[in-house]
Amino acid sequence: MHQHISRPSTQGSVVLDIGEDTAALIIHTAPEHNGLEIHVSPVNRPERRTHAAVRPRHVADQTIHCVLIHPLPAGTYTVWKNEGTAHGTVTLTGGEVTEYHW
Repeated sequence: MHQHISRPSTQGSVVLDIGEDTAALIIHTAPEHNGLEIHVSPVNRPERRTHAAVRPRHVADQTIHCVLIHPLPAGTYTVWKNEGTAHGTVTLTGGEVTEYHW
């Protein structure tokens, strides 16, 4: 896992690319995970990982820390804790945003 420190996103600054067969995944984390890269892969293809870094996001009257990964084909994904250890799994439905808590 790598660390990247990004500037916070603001409300309305992200456009999601989702549709009939594609989805988006939000992984909520604690603030101390800011900059942590979190990887996901289809459960049957662990070598096909994609990742994004945790960053603060200013929404309404609060700041949350999360990863946003999109577009992803609909299906079931492994969320990786580190190189060889899974944190859990999540199923994504096309045209929807799915939330996962780290």
